[in-house]
Amino acid sequence: MTIKTRRPRNSSLRFQTFVDTSHLTKKRPERSLVAGGGKSGGRNAYGRITVRHRGGGADRKYRLIDFKRIDRDIPGTIIAAEYDPNRNVPIGLLQLVNGAKRYILMPHELKVGDRVVAGEDVEVRAGNCLPLRKIPVGFTIHNVELTPGAGGVLARSAGTSVQLLAKEGNYATLRMPSSEVRLVNLHCWATIGELGNHDHKNITLGKAGRTRHLGIRPTVRGMAMNPVDHPHGGGEGRSKSGSHPMTPWGKSSGVKGKKTRVRPNPFVVKGRKASR
Repeated sequence: MTIKTRRPRNSSLRFQTFVDTSHLTKKRPERSLVAGGGKSGGRNAYGRITVRHRGGGADRKYRLIDFKRIDRDIPGTIIAAEYDPNRNVPIGLLQLVNGAKRYILMPHELKVGDRVVAGEDVEVRAGNCLPLRKIPVGFTIHNVELTPGAGGVLARSAGTSVQLLAKEGNYATLRMPSSEVRLVNLHCWATIGELGNHDHKNITLGKAGRTRHLGIRPTVRGMAMNPVDHPHGGGEGRSKSGSHPMTPWGKSSGVKGKKTRVRPNPFVVKGRKASR
């Protein structure tokens, strides 16, 4: 995938860049694999905002992705590559030999027409899903489970992958995309390969409207607020009044290195930072 630019017919197109989508083969999603995508606006079940700066955005429907690869030892063929508005990685429409259809995340090595299968003793190649105990050391994987049978949760975004470093006892040692090294149960399943759309991180949105279409609302600086609204607010001129960087609720923002993890995770061998 490559980065594309447009002829600057107007000022809003001058700095925008886009990811090439010529590899996608289907525009409308499979009707049986689509659910209504309600908008939460960053609010939880009690109506309280738990994620700030969310709201609005273009309408989207949720594609039901098979993160568990529940159809074991049943081969299938990738019959279409599609865009998913809910994630930054392309999805593939998998047609199984028993007639069922599933959506899976597309590794960059996979293309339309390829055959994939999930099982204990299948070939170790891109798109196939196996338990960690069956995957050779050194392979790159994605959609990795943290709890056996719960479905993949690690390495599911564009261009990411996890490297299998070692296997000892009941645990595999994995290097995360963040460089964190952690232990995962060998009975957890993972899919072979590295996810596509590597250039997603290099695109430039180019205008505020494109951000709003994604459902991202404006972020106001604390220093631009009044003292009643933020610890950084008020004062004569631009000043935080000598205080350390804080959240709107007076807690340390972690910008200056304050640790926010409540207790150490026994499964994390090496943290994302060398000092941890």
